[in-house]
Amino acid sequence: MGFQSDQLFVNLPVKNLKETVDFFTKIGFEFNPQFTDDNATCMIINENTFVMLLVEEFFKTFTHKEITDATTNAEAIFAISANSREQVDEIVKKALEAGGKESTEPIDHGFMYGWSFQDINNHLWEVMYMDESRAQQA
Repeated sequence: MGFQSDQLFVNLPVKNLKETVDFFTKIGFEFNPQFTDDNATCMIINENTFVMLLVEEFFKTFTHKEITDATTNAEAIFAISANSREQVDEIVKKALEAGGKESTEPIDHGFMYGWSFQDINNHLWEVMYMDESRAQQA
């Protein structure tokens, strides 16, 4: 078997760290205070997956490339799983209520259901649920 990593850290630039933390807190995410200061915070996706939210000026210290303008360009779509179709709807509705924007309408493939939103920094997030018992039949 090839290389396997035990953890994943995604780094995202944000305009206002406090507003971004408030947004994701309203959705239900938690943060690791050990890795939080005025420049960055560590948002916990699960025990092995994290999103480092970095103030744009701090983010720029890690790269020589320009930061993508997420209002007009897609840099990636961050897909996270939910435990049910209802939880997909719950998470996206919380994101919209917290100031996010709908990215796509809900998509129902029978065995898989998803809905996407843009956070307050215009990053794309897809929340999806897959019924694995039905996926094997598809």
